[in-house]
Amino acid sequence: MAGNRFRYGQWRGGPDPLAPPYDVRAAVDDVGAEVLAGGSLREALRNLLRRGPQGRGGLDDLAARARRLRREALRRGDLDGAVTRARALLDQALAAERDELRGRDDEGARFAETVLDNLPRSTARAVEELSGYEWASAEARATYQRILDGLRDDVLGQRFAGLRDAVRASADPAAQQRLAEMMRDLNDLLARHARAEDTTDAFAEFMRRHGEFFPEQPRDTDELVDVLARRAAAGQRLMNSLSDRQREELARLMRQSLGDRLAGEVAALDANLRTLRPDLRWGRGERVRGEQPLGYADAAGALDEIGELDDLLDALEQEHPGATLDDVDVDAVARTLGRDAADDVRRLRELERELRRQGWVNRDAEGLTLSPKALRRLGGTALRRVFADLTAGPRGQHDLRSAGAAGEVSGGSRPWEYGDEQPLDVVRTLTRAVRRSGTGVPVQLAVEDFEVVETERRASAAVVLCVDLSYSMISQGRWGPMKQTALALAHLMATRFPQDALQIVGFGRAALPLTQQELAAVEPDLQQGTNLQHALRLAGRHLRRHPDAEPVVLVVTDGEPTAHLDPDDGEALFHWPPLPETVEATIREVDRLSRFGATLNLFLLGDDPGLRRFMDAVARRSKGRLFTPDTEDLGEYVVSDYLRARHGRR
Repeated sequence: MAGNRFRYGQWRGGPDPLAPPYDVRAAVDDVGAEVLAGGSLREALRNLLRRGPQGRGGLDDLAARARRLRREALRRGDLDGAVTRARALLDQALAAERDELRGRDDEGARFAETVLDNLPRSTARAVEELSGYEWASAEARATYQRILDGLRDDVLGQRFAGLRDAVRASADPAAQQRLAEMMRDLNDLLARHARAEDTTDAFAEFMRRHGEFFPEQPRDTDELVDVLARRAAAGQRLMNSLSDRQREELARLMRQSLGDRLAGEVAALDANLRTLRPDLRWGRGERVRGEQPLGYADAAGALDEIGELDDLLDALEQEHPGATLDDVDVDAVARTLGRDAADDVRRLRELERELRRQGWVNRDAEGLTLSPKALRRLGGTALRRVFADLTAGPRGQHDLRSAGAAGEVSGGSRPWEYGDEQPLDVVRTLTRAVRRSGTGVPVQLAVEDFEVVETERRASAAVVLCVDLSYSMISQGRWGPMKQTALALAHLMATRFPQDALQIVGFGRAALPLTQQELAAVEPDLQQGTNLQHALRLAGRHLRRHPDAEPVVLVVTDGEPTAHLDPDDGEALFHWPPLPETVEATIREVDRLSRFGATLNLFLLGDDPGLRRFMDAVARRSKGRLFTPDTEDLGEYVVSDYLRARHGRR
């Protein structure tokens, strides 16, 4: 419209409504920080979802709320309330009947009083014996009938939400006939479904005839089974939660109130549902305590809620292999914990999907794992930490910006050509410009003035980093620095020295080659043994695959060699203290590497005198070097030594 004015500016009404719910990169960095501190990769990814990014809205918070609600449900009341209510109504009926009989002066009244005086103490047995009793008092007869009608209403109303009104019309034979037909047809439908028959048409016909009993409007037989089985399991858990005496009392009262025919149909229904849904904790009971007596429906409802909370807690724990957030029923979360909790689950799902969509994580059979993209970011973080500690000194200044695959500076220069990535030779460039245009200021540069520094092709190196995976590494706080060192070295070589070939070898009782992803996820070897011999043998294989490269072997360990491979069957043999055979086998591998011309440098963690003597002897024998860095300086030592050793002896 003419005359309208619009002003645009920064949003100031609170959090940006268009911003993503979580910072995905920050979430990846949180996982990386935990891994670099020595944590398990899979545990770090799980913790990301359990704590929630930026510490909000995680699965642990939701699980804590679910546990609190479960504790409240366990204190809701007394599960024996149905029998207690029946006992109270029976006492009222008997009191009213006795008042009526006292006003009569005939033998029939005296005989009836005798019958009442000799009733069993058991409420259920007393109700059963009074089933054929001719009540003198109309009030007593009505009160007794309330026992049967009320329990029948509760039992069937708890199982079938749409049956409550139908069963209350107990005086209507037509209603009772419809109820009996529905139960018979339902059991027939479920029995056919249990036999794996196609029940599509049968289900449609069943819902056409009896749909008014099921306000949930299930869409197929499986949904119908889900609705009925959960409630039936709650009823069974109620029975399991009672004492033997209470269970017998309630079972007798239920049979009396339902009648033989209907009780038989309910028992058949429970058997069908148990067959179709055996995973619903049918045999479990709960110790529910409280002062308020709960009727059958309320007690079963409390146990149904507890069962749903148990299922929700199982899903939120994410403990089973291959667990995903898709296992969490968002509707169940909304029902039990509220809409805000359901929104938290949706946001976590969105985060997990976004991590996968952007390529930060992959999913395998065991769950989430970091992708190569995330590992590159993790390695970059590790490398920045290492180089943040490097300063000019005896080891030299190692600036990543000047290191690379371009080669070593030769001292010469040449004219710049399109596509050159070598650094400019500033002095010669300005000299050419002055010669061309004179000494006036400012100096005018032309394309033909530029010269670049000439470089030579840098010799490649074959590098093996052998890292100790024994349990002592994690128990002594060396696991995190070891991982950080290996990931930093791998990232440095991949980004700045791609012509070099790196192999990471982990060794405990046996040794194995590791990729970056495997290294990030590797767990300590709980078996005793430090098999340096096997690690050096694998190192030799890697070096022989690159015969023209400078061979470099770096060993990080905190224990003496206590295991070696049996020459007969190749099995790892462990013994403490180290056997002469183990030492000899290890030294033979050291000598093989030395003859190949490998630089063998050892990084010793810990201060064991025996280990120090052995490693010092190995270093002298191989003409390598022995370092004893503090744990926090390990990365600086290893990376610096790699940069020095890759120029090597060749």
